[in-house]
Amino acid sequence: MSTTAQPDEATEDQLGFGRVVSQRVRGRFLSRDGRPTSRKYGTGAQTIERVYLQALNATWGSFILALLGALFLLNGIFAMAYSALGADAIAGTASLGLNDPFLRALAFSVGVFTTSGTGSMHAVGPTAHWLYLVESFVGPLTLVGAGGLLIARLTRPRTRIAFSESAVIAPFEGGRGLMFRMVNLRPSELSDVEVRLNLGRFETINGERQRNFHSLTLEYSRVEFFSLHWTVVHPITADSPLAGVTPEQLAESEAEFLILVTAHEETFSTRVTARASYVASEVSWDAKFASIFVNSDDTIAIDVERLSLLERLPEGSTATPAALESAVR
Repeated sequence: MSTTAQPDEATEDQLGFGRVVSQRVRGRFLSRDGRPTSRKYGTGAQTIERVYLQALNATWGSFILALLGALFLLNGIFAMAYSALGADAIAGTASLGLNDPFLRALAFSVGVFTTSGTGSMHAVGPTAHWLYLVESFVGPLTLVGAGGLLIARLTRPRTRIAFSESAVIAPFEGGRGLMFRMVNLRPSELSDVEVRLNLGRFETINGERQRNFHSLTLEYSRVEFFSLHWTVVHPITADSPLAGVTPEQLAESEAEFLILVTAHEETFSTRVTARASYVASEVSWDAKFASIFVNSDDTIAIDVERLSLLERLPEGSTATPAALESAVR
């Protein structure tokens, strides 16, 4: 896209992207679900920190399966160690009714690991006793760590805002507007919700192609209540950085729309954030969002599954710039 407009340096500073970085980076700055695509080197492996963050951000199903798998793995390792010492390393297993030496060792290991007790079973010999002592320390520490992760997940303020699969350039007040929809998927209420939308794209200024950032003005940048859904709109007027834009120009400029949402989460009474990003290929033209509302006798209701549903418009409806975008500024 060719232009004589100057870069929006204030927006660039606000986003935290320096001039060198913004010019060298190819591809998107944020993934579709808002995760930064950047990498940092020289900080070490940070394995423990990464595992901790993955445990906090994983779904409940994945978290429980991973936790149970880790506990079974540890107990299995100790059971194999006991079995390797021979059948006489653990005494008092006759009452279990188990013929498999590994299962007897596993039953003993679980009792030691969880501190629930081993009954009549006990270690025999110095090596077995040392292994018993090691597991007596490892087991409770592991369970305390697992309990800490569980508490952290339960008490961590989180938001789950779903964004429409694509943004759209749709008709708006006699012209066009860039729009996307979002909804709160959690049962907890969000209030004082604020949205900031920025555009990053390559522009040709004085014969030089460079990436610039622009803060896009929204129809409403803040709402008090977010009980249903919100269609965020950037009106494309003569003063908009998107004035006169076509699908070809948006793709050629490698445009990316960066979204930051902040809100007050009422359950924990704290601020939460959500991020998202749309690139040019994720913007639909000649379309508008379909109605998300559903019939209800006594309340206003929406169908979240219709969040990304579009209605097609005649070809050229929004792919062609509106007349008011070429008005004298």
